[in-house]
Amino acid sequence: MPEEIDIAANLERVRERMADAARRADRNPEEITLVAVTKAIEPAMVKQAIALGLRDFGENRVQEAEWKIPLLPEATWHMIGHLQRNKVKKALLIFDMIHSVDSLRLAQEIDRRASRIGARVPVLLEVNLSGEATKYGFRMAPRVTRGEEKETFFSYVEEILRLYHLEVRGLMTMAPLVAHPEEARPYFQRLRGLREELRERFPQASWEELSMGMTDDFEVAIEEGATMVRIGRAIFGERRE
Repeated sequence: MPEEIDIAANLERVRERMADAARRADRNPEEITLVAVTKAIEPAMVKQAIALGLRDFGENRVQEAEWKIPLLPEATWHMIGHLQRNKVKKALLIFDMIHSVDSLRLAQEIDRRASRIGARVPVLLEVNLSGEATKYGFRMAPRVTRGEEKETFFSYVEEILRLYHLEVRGLMTMAPLVAHPEEARPYFQRLRGLREELRERFPQASWEELSMGMTDDFEVAIEEGATMVRIGRAIFGERRE
């Protein structure tokens, strides 16, 4: 029989760790949004988290989200997984924010679909800072971040910012899997540095959000400026898929 998950105790520990990390960086813990990742988590467990004061939740797949989210309308829902262009129409009907805009073509499709329903969609641009082929995002591998890939990315950003129905609020990344959280720090530092460059070059967008950090590395991400952390396992336990 599966072990009972104590969501209240888990959530309290996560909040304490977030607050400690924020204080180490001389930050206000209240400026950091906890997005609870609910992939493969039953609605009853999500309702427990809502009762404990959580309001922001993240789903990875439109197919799962489209039956789950209508059961939990009181929450704010974030699309945090790869979004296929043929799923954009459905995604816009159920998600409040999209973290994973990883190409110009996807941004254009979101704009096209949003224009049909008269919506303006808050989005983050996903950046692949590790260069891993298994990760999505605008490629900004470390060895070339000051070269051609960066200028290509900036040209895409310029076009995306012209799309009226998108409201670009910042950046998102996934650090590579590492043996120790400290090894993820350089990736979070690079995302923060890239955000500062974008603020200077494209001041018409706010660039206020940095969505980075997950269960294994969120404290380091907060120390490096994360405004949103995406945490599932530390709250809901290991997924049972």
